Amino acid sequence: MTGNWTRRRWLDFRLGHVTYLAFAMAFGNFVLIFHRLLIERVEFLDNIFSDLWFFTIIFILAYFPVAILVGFWHRKTQLKVETELTLKQNPLFAKWFRTLIDIQTGKATKEEIESVRNMLKSIEGNSKLD
Repeated sequence: MTGNWTRRRWLDFRLGHVTYLAFAMAFGNFVLIFHRLLIERVEFLDNIFSDLWFFTIIFILAYFPVAILVGFWHRKTQLKVETELTLKQNPLFAKWFRTLIDIQTGKATKEEIESVRNMLKSIEGNSKLD
């Protein structure tokens, strides 16, 4: 049980780091570098955005809507392609759906049905979160 708890905490750490903390640090780093390497070196931009806080607010106000539009486009166009390719490479997914089709058409053996059923029960049994 201790190994399982440790693995769950490791997964929690990685998800928190990648999804939130590294994203926030990378975003802040990007704003600082962008300001330092572009805004401070181009005189007319430096006159407008000389204050880092002002630049950060304007940058966020412009960046978030653009990121939302790109994310919307990705979800509506690319996500289907990515999901399809991922599922085509997943042998477990293929077995589950083949068995489901075989059950519907009466071609699945009782052993195949029981095997898939037991596999799903074991997944359900392991889904309790700490």
